Amino acid sequence: MQHRWIIDVLDDLGTFARHNELPLLAQHLDQAAKIAIAEATLPTEGAPLGVFADGAGPGRVSCTTGAGRRP
Repeated sequence: MQHRWIIDVLDDLGTFARHNELPLLAQHLDQAAKIAIAEATLPTEGAPLGVFADGAGPGRVSCTTGAGRRP
């Protein structure tokens, strides 16, 4: 995981916040770390995640990555 450093920094900041009586900041930093982990572990090859109009009906969201289907 090439973005591990940012997760480590967020964890360090969260530890600092907890030890210095900044509980709200610590809570937000913990949430930011979870988001960083989620984004860092997304598949990186192919198309980004997004919404595609594939005729499946209104509001259909595709969560697949890769080359995708082409007509």
